[in-house]
Amino acid sequence: MSFLAQNGTMKHASLSTPFGDLTLTEEDGAITALGWGQATRQDCSDLLDTALSQLNEYATGKRQSFDLPLRIKGSDFQREVCTAILAIPFGDTRTYGEIARDLGVPAQAVGGACGGNPIPVIIPCHRVMGAKGLTGFSGAGGVETKVALLRHEGAAGLLI
Repeated sequence: MSFLAQNGTMKHASLSTPFGDLTLTEEDGAITALGWGQATRQDCSDLLDTALSQLNEYATGKRQSFDLPLRIKGSDFQREVCTAILAIPFGDTRTYGEIARDLGVPAQAVGGACGGNPIPVIIPCHRVMGAKGLTGFSGAGGVETKVALLRHEGAAGLLI
């Protein structure tokens, strides 16, 4: 995945999944956001078509990682945390503390950056856990959605 730094027109498209209705946002050839709910309009582009297809493959168990150009809006630190999250393999988890140690920052800062992840699911912040187990999730449905995503990936054994 690559991070792009351009500005311009936004396009939106939605897909219904077992984790809720998901809406993708594209700006100038990069995915910049994923949110819950239906888009007010369904725009078309090669990138949105590819991204929706990859999300559908993920939701149906046919894909474990995404190959999409991403642009993270936010600080350099936000991008560093998102890069660390992207390195967590399908079905695995890491703790805020482990990521914090790797980056040389407090775990609370990593938690804040996870909560500010603009592209959840694709940047799998659901794979980041607290030191004592399950913690919050910024997506619709909160912890229940996080549990559903972890179960989908076969990581639910960590929750018991």
